[in-house]
Amino acid sequence: MNAGGPHHRAPSREEILLASCQVAKNLREVRLSVPGIHCGGCLRTVEQALARLDTVAEARANLTSRSVIVRWRDGVPPPAMIEALAAVGHAAHLGEAPRADKIQAELVRSLAIAGFATSNIMLFSVSVWAGAGDGIRAVFHAASALIALPVLVYSGRTFYRSAWSAVRHGRTNMDVPISIGLTLAFAMSLYDTLQGGQHAYFDAVVMLLFFLLIGRTLDHAMRARARRAVGDLARLAARGAMMEGPDGTHTYLPAEEIRPGMTILLAAGERVPVDARVLSGTSDLDRSLVTGESAPQATAPGMAVEAGTLNLTAPLRLQARSAASESFLAEMTRMMTAAEAGHSRYKLVADRAAALYAPLVHSAALLAFLGWAFASGDIHRAAEIAVSVLIITCPCALGLAVPIVQVVAARRMFEHGVMVRDGAGLERLADVDTVVFDKTGTLTSGEPQLRQPSATHLGLAAALAAHSRHPYARALVAARHGPAPIVTDVRELPGRGIEGRCGSDVIRLGRSDWVLDAPRHIQEIASSSCTTLSRNGACLAHFHFDDRLRPGAGAAIRALTEQGCATAILSGDHIVAVADIAARLGVTQFEAGLLPADKVTRLQMLAAAGRKTLMVGDGLNDAPALAAACVSMAPSDAADVGRQAADFVFLRASLEAIPFTLSVARRARTLIRQNFALAILYNAIALPFAVAGLVTPLAAALAMSVSSLAVVANALRLNSGRAGKSGRQGRMLRRRTPVVQFAE
Repeated sequence: MNAGGPHHRAPSREEILLASCQVAKNLREVRLSVPGIHCGGCLRTVEQALARLDTVAEARANLTSRSVIVRWRDGVPPPAMIEALAAVGHAAHLGEAPRADKIQAELVRSLAIAGFATSNIMLFSVSVWAGAGDGIRAVFHAASALIALPVLVYSGRTFYRSAWSAVRHGRTNMDVPISIGLTLAFAMSLYDTLQGGQHAYFDAVVMLLFFLLIGRTLDHAMRARARRAVGDLARLAARGAMMEGPDGTHTYLPAEEIRPGMTILLAAGERVPVDARVLSGTSDLDRSLVTGESAPQATAPGMAVEAGTLNLTAPLRLQARSAASESFLAEMTRMMTAAEAGHSRYKLVADRAAALYAPLVHSAALLAFLGWAFASGDIHRAAEIAVSVLIITCPCALGLAVPIVQVVAARRMFEHGVMVRDGAGLERLADVDTVVFDKTGTLTSGEPQLRQPSATHLGLAAALAAHSRHPYARALVAARHGPAPIVTDVRELPGRGIEGRCGSDVIRLGRSDWVLDAPRHIQEIASSSCTTLSRNGACLAHFHFDDRLRPGAGAAIRALTEQGCATAILSGDHIVAVADIAARLGVTQFEAGLLPADKVTRLQMLAAAGRKTLMVGDGLNDAPALAAACVSMAPSDAADVGRQAADFVFLRASLEAIPFTLSVARRARTLIRQNFALAILYNAIALPFAVAGLVTPLAAALAMSVSSLAVVANALRLNSGRAGKSGRQGRMLRRRTPVVQFAE
């Protein structure tokens, strides 16, 4: 099996069909584990092999999880995916990829052995360099060979397996020049040792292997951090729950067998297994996964609760609203897994460069060998220079340039409550110069608040409002203090209001033209957020409501302006309400009363004007606009369709997540460009020295390893400093960013 992984029986077409799920009207999806994936070239090979199958609509490989998601047309048998991957040297099977700790353990063992061998061989080399006699030198060279050979076989198998798999199937990857360089350096040193030569480079072989393994281990460790983030979410999932049957019996079911409509008995201290609704009981929940707030939140019958939230104080009786695979927690896990699945332009450039790199390096080494052999007639010297060329131009730094930055950026966003649904969105976000907001539920909480909580007759209004789920009714109930009068014969008329009796009086709460017998100032009242209370047709009170701003809204707008972004509001709400919110936030460009198609039209106008737009919205009506924008974000409490259409989802209530995410994306773009520059500059400087014969294999090994470590260290800079400042870049953007114009 490729990559030396454990043996797995190839699944049948029927097993693949059973393991798949329908993701669209005419598409099915399955996840395959491909343990042999380890670089960008492998991703491209796997995806291209699957894309050649007739019925495959899409194939997305993931380097972090070493898996591939395949979608094919529904209604036809599953395509020959396993066979297609086997033909290009990648064995695949159903289920999860091998556990990361096994791979990490193998890399650490290989690294430790290579490090131990390097220290010992260097002791022999120091003695030789100090002027040991011919006899002692020959003994030390022989001892070095005996140490280097098993180390090369054991610690180098990570590179040899990958290179052999690529060559056997007619392709190359970055491990091919590495393997050739290691082998030629050892073979040349062994030849010199057997011939009694003065120089041998066993120290260079094991040192090169040692530094290569450092880079490979660091790369894997960074990806393991992203996998641990997904694992942290997965560990929040309950294994199962006690269920109550229709006949009152209690049965424990695994979480994956719970179906919508089932009744769950949740004890204190247990996590909610699936998205559910409270049927009975009151308790406190830890909803920090959803809201980012650590303070417990009270729950009561009728409240929706998300999978992964922790029940703290008392038993609850719940009704399941979704299956475990479709729960809030499962969606969060999928978002984090998708953080690296997107292929940005930079990543594709890195893959193409790595694909061209091996032939170019091999050609350079061959030409150096032929040139020096022809010019000097010294075949041994020519071979030594060719080996130095292969070693010093190892493409590790180029291969690490993009994925390391993307992993660190995704992890940094996750730690601040932002989930990346599309890895390619990270690149698009860095180019954003305009941010467009929906109003209700995005800039505001979507929950009206009574403007004058001490208003007269509030108790009577709240007594009626308690019988309704209307947002204004809930706001009245929340604002009430003290006892309320008894109201009987309550009935609600949709679109009008609530009616009841208090003693012999008829009490109404709702629209003025229905509540009042002789309504006055209807036009004035209708233009504001207001509901009216009456007794026997006579007006008692008008209650006015304000929609609370979402936390951090003002700070987010100011930060975006400092980062050089224009801001605007597109809303379907009344012009008075939208203008009020815009004034409170200092946003000068806004439109109200828009239908979903109108929002899409406005975004298309901005795109036609050359603007790169970030759309932030939460509702069902925002889904088309989220899809139409260059890049999109949604809060975690958005409608399901809105979250699915967004590239980023922020879990915490504060809108300050938006400028933070933008600054991280811009900083990641800068680091990616710096990494490319470092890799290109290093090779441009190192290659002429190697071809000129000025670098020994030992010096080449040191130089190559340092370049790889420099790329990793540069990516880790994303974790330092404050991401909220854009500095000179933001000021430059602000100078060239015109005011948003939606109309010609």
